[in-house]
Amino acid sequence: MHRSRNHKIIAGVCGGIADSIGIPPTIVRVLWLLFSLIPGPLWVAYVLLWIFMPKAPAAQY
Repeated sequence: MHRSRNHKIIAGVCGGIADSIGIPPTIVRVLWLLFSLIPGPLWVAYVLLWIFMPKAPAAQY
């Protein structure tokens, strides 16, 4: 799983997740937004993925 270079709004995390499971990035973003309204560590998970998820290689695009 890599952060997306093409489907990127903030860091490409949602786009990378969408690319890896084969669904549109908008669906992942909407789900993330809905789940972020529930109290929990989702924001922390996003920042950790931003830090530790590698960016997709430029040769793929």
